[in-house]
Amino acid sequence: MLRTIDLRGRALSVTDLLAAVPRAHAARDEALHTAARIVDDVAARGEEALREQAARFDGVEGHAVRVPQEHLDEALAALDPTVRAALDEAIRRVREASRAQVPAPIVTELDAGARVEQHWRPVRRVGVYVPGGKAVYPSSVVMNVVPAQVAGVTQVALASPPQRDHDGRVHPVILAAAALLGVTEVYAMGGAGAIGAYAHGVAALGLDPVDVISGPGNNFVALAKRVVAGKVGTDSEAGATEILIVADDTADPALVAADLISQAEHDEQAAAVLVTASAVLADAVVSEVAARAPRTRHAARIATALAGEQSAIVLVDDLAQATAFSNAYAPEHLELHLADPRPADFVNAGAVFVGSYTPVSLGDYLAGSNHVLPTGGQARYAAGLSASTFLRPQQVIVYDRAALSAVADGIVALAQAEALPAHGEAVTARFEG
Repeated sequence: MLRTIDLRGRALSVTDLLAAVPRAHAARDEALHTAARIVDDVAARGEEALREQAARFDGVEGHAVRVPQEHLDEALAALDPTVRAALDEAIRRVREASRAQVPAPIVTELDAGARVEQHWRPVRRVGVYVPGGKAVYPSSVVMNVVPAQVAGVTQVALASPPQRDHDGRVHPVILAAAALLGVTEVYAMGGAGAIGAYAHGVAALGLDPVDVISGPGNNFVALAKRVVAGKVGTDSEAGATEILIVADDTADPALVAADLISQAEHDEQAAAVLVTASAVLADAVVSEVAARAPRTRHAARIATALAGEQSAIVLVDDLAQATAFSNAYAPEHLELHLADPRPADFVNAGAVFVGSYTPVSLGDYLAGSNHVLPTGGQARYAAGLSASTFLRPQQVIVYDRAALSAVADGIVALAQAEALPAHGEAVTARFEG
């Protein structure tokens, strides 16, 4: 079910490690071309394109693309009390953790009468995407909306696919979560088309373009963000999920297997990778997966994900090589099942889960951390979703006459050196006469 990549006995460079990383590159390349066509179609034909896409991908026709308020009210009234309590607690925890992500304004006094102020300004309008295909993700409503609200965003729109089993409505639990957070602008649209609608706007629906798009999804959603990047801001490309587990011979193979399976449950394109120097542990995990996976609700989906080229057991010589491989892979989710975990060594990961009592599932729901994280190796340079995703640093510069005079000669000298004399003259003009 899980293939084995044996890296033992080899001196591997970073280039070698990157080449060994198991990923389904062909699937992502194909998704990029498809996403671009879908986005362009929405840009050109608006609501008509969205309705055709809903019929094709979701099996839904004649639905209300812009969700009326009564749908939100009805969903909240019908929400299971236990689920509501869990959502309330998730909201509380994510809100508290997100507050720590908003920097305080800083004023730097460079000299008398010379100061530079650093302020963090929220974007005006955000478009949140919440998946709704193979699973339902009210938790993603919380993870996207709460940081935006904490950042001070005043307009939050939410999109999720229409559901054939719910008469073309957005799934009621997603609607209820949106209602809990006070979101009233909701659209029943999914996939790359929703990303295109956010970027270009759809006048017939009263949907104005947004400033930033956030939210997880499949590879088509993730790569649609790449298509619209530059027209709008986006969070990281949070595509098909990934888990990489680094484990030694002290790890419990049953727990490692359970965690690999938990992420494979998301989607056939999900990646589940174990990195270990213990062949004994690797064999035990394979046995545990074989015993556990067929008993789960989504056994067929899990089997496909685990058998895919994106999933593997990677055998290494030691912890140093395991760490190097993990940093080359840059996983969305990294679990450390080690006798001596050193999370500071694992610099490239969307989120790091330390110890046997910190599974990825905790982060998906109630850890307080955000579960919208970079995939596809982007954790080498991109961050997970946070309040800072919706903030822009802005510098405010305030100098008085004396402070400008003190640096005027330097400005003139640099302007002359750059063959831009009018820059210097703009300064000296203030001291003429």
